[in-house]
Amino acid sequence: MAQKIVLDCDPGIDDALAIAFAVGHPDLDLCGITTVAGNVTLDLTTSNAQRVCEFIGAGGIPVTPGSPAPLLRPLADARHVHGDSGLGGARLPSPSGAPAAGHAVDYLIDTIGAEPGEITLVATGPLTNVALAVRREPRLVTQVRDFVIMGGSAGRGNVTPAAEFNIATDPEAAAIVFRAGWTVTMVGLDATLQALATEAVQARMRPLGRLADDLLLPGLGNYADGGTGPAGPTAPAVHDVCAVAHVAHPGLLGCRPARVEVETAGQWTAGMTVTDFRAPAASRNALVATEIDAEGFWDLVLDAYARAAAAMAQALATAMTWALRPGRPGARSPRAC
Repeated sequence: MAQKIVLDCDPGIDDALAIAFAVGHPDLDLCGITTVAGNVTLDLTTSNAQRVCEFIGAGGIPVTPGSPAPLLRPLADARHVHGDSGLGGARLPSPSGAPAAGHAVDYLIDTIGAEPGEITLVATGPLTNVALAVRREPRLVTQVRDFVIMGGSAGRGNVTPAAEFNIATDPEAAAIVFRAGWTVTMVGLDATLQALATEAVQARMRPLGRLADDLLLPGLGNYADGGTGPAGPTAPAVHDVCAVAHVAHPGLLGCRPARVEVETAGQWTAGMTVTDFRAPAASRNALVATEIDAEGFWDLVLDAYARAAAAMAQALATAMTWALRPGRPGARSPRAC
């Protein structure tokens, strides 16, 4: 039976790629998406989630908007990384309808509470929605099957030397979440920076039709995430896909138990995930990913993308066949030879 997940996200190029992976993987059932301001503003993250779902043939997945700003701080988005639209160079139609009614916090509480122990919550953006949800309904921490985030780092950050973007955007929310009483699987930069969309990986995407041509490749091609190493520029890391892939195949990641606290007051360290691997077992609140099987990861991800691309092609062929059925109003008659 497919594992049910709810994805709380801020699309964002890598969030969009994570949605496509979740839809394409046969062992995952993406029940719903909630959105938060982060990589871009809430209106864009919500629209982007809808656009991606409709583009890949998953328009029935509800997309519920949530928090438009961090708990206490102004939003510092990442348009310089993801582009003004949030999807880089991806060419996707505008959504055909409105997002789901209601607020993301209510959706998380109601949906997870209705099926205790069945749904894994995956958060790939700032943790504002999740913090508000556990504050309003503390039982949420016992009702999820598992809780996985993309965020943080046991080492250095990517927006400051100390802090990773998702945590740094709303450190107060992250502090609430890590102290809520559950085990947080933290898929942070230590692991995600090992999963790079190299030229060789992108070459494997090229046969995937519209999925590659309109989303994957133009997204990655305009994704200003690649850093600079000793040998020059590096390829972009698909951070958020790693968190969802962990749910589908936990063996890909090597995780270590630790105590994680979030720095909220430091002048130079706000948003730092202070990670203590030597903490007493009773005080540990996280499983921290430190390594990833990059080859196995890409095999898994590209297989899911191939399935999604095939489903898209089949849906298009079915629609064209229906449109050309004889006798259908507006259908074209076959040309005489």
